[in-house]
Amino acid sequence: MELTDKQFEAVRSGECVRLTEEGTDLVILRADVFDRLRNNIYDDNPWTDEEMDLLAAEDADSLGWEGMEAYQDPD
Repeated sequence: MELTDKQFEAVRSGECVRLTEEGTDLVILRADVFDRLRNNIYDDNPWTDEEMDLLAAEDADSLGWEGMEAYQDPD
């Protein structure tokens, strides 16, 4: 597979280039950009923090957990 000059310049400048090769969608980008995304920015968790909090609350409710109040000493 060869990139056009325009595509290569886009990759060189830090942009990604989307291609389809034999029915497979591909993204081409510089290795340093990929490493930065993978190591520092990219979160492959399908849930946001808010969604995870809601799921945890739903689980606690479904298990009948009343929260930490039941474990605290009354004053």
